[in-house]
Amino acid sequence: MLLKHLAVIAVLLVIPPVEPQAQVTAGHPSASPQSSSATPTAPPTATNPEVRTDCQSGPCDYQPPHITVATAAPAPAPWPLQDRIAWGANILLALLAYAGIMLAVSLLRKIERQTRYGEAAATAAAESAQAALLHAQAILHAERPWVLITVVPSPSIENGFNVIATNRGRGPARIVKTAQETRIAVDESRLPGIPEYSPEDPDIPPVQMILLPGEVTGIKSFCRDDVKGLCASEEALRRIENWEERIFLYGKVIYKDLMAAADEPAHETGWCCRYIHGRQKSGLVMSGTQEYNIHT
Repeated sequence: MLLKHLAVIAVLLVIPPVEPQAQVTAGHPSASPQSSSATPTAPPTATNPEVRTDCQSGPCDYQPPHITVATAAPAPAPWPLQDRIAWGANILLALLAYAGIMLAVSLLRKIERQTRYGEAAATAAAESAQAALLHAQAILHAERPWVLITVVPSPSIENGFNVIATNRGRGPARIVKTAQETRIAVDESRLPGIPEYSPEDPDIPPVQMILLPGEVTGIKSFCRDDVKGLCASEEALRRIENWEERIFLYGKVIYKDLMAAADEPAHETGWCCRYIHGRQKSGLVMSGTQEYNIHT
């Protein structure tokens, strides 16, 4: 495109400029530049009906019209070489400016395309990083320990039960704390909305144990003979036997992933059981609301 503009400039510099023609003003189509100028007389008035236009038999009262031709304009001076060079330089500068503008616009368009490509690449990289993070978190969750609470009958005590914690995860767990509580209430709705525990005895050291995947440890044991110890009177025992009130056992186990960093937050497993007092047999089943059976 730039070569085409330079070729046009070269052609314009070679062709000489067109000289303007002289302006001729004529009063009649048949006028010529060699006619002499004369002052025309006033036309005859319409009040004299005897005005004569025939001059062969006497003097004429009406003079024939004369044609005035304007003097031809002097020929313009030739176009100096300096003006031609200046004119060509201005054209060349204009073309160069146009070419520079077009190059700048093209460069800006390329920058815009590269910016869009960069934004798309950054978005794809962010999405890939997010997917990798989610995948890593899924692997960590799959490999972390999961401590679950179950109730099993006691092998040595009749109508006795054991609350046990089992590591169902793939990594070892370190139990750092346990809490237990026993309450008598009509049903689950009469329990506190959030589990409440008695103040800890400072003389009792915190529990510290490690559960490998598949290992089990006892949390609490309860049997039929423990009911009388919970009831303060025979009337309270009678209400338990008639199912007017029920015994609830609940607690929590706080543990950490043994393979995780020291500043990683601890996990918590809550549990709640309801004791069923029969005439001859007893039972202990999982119960309670979601606040009593949390898993983090």
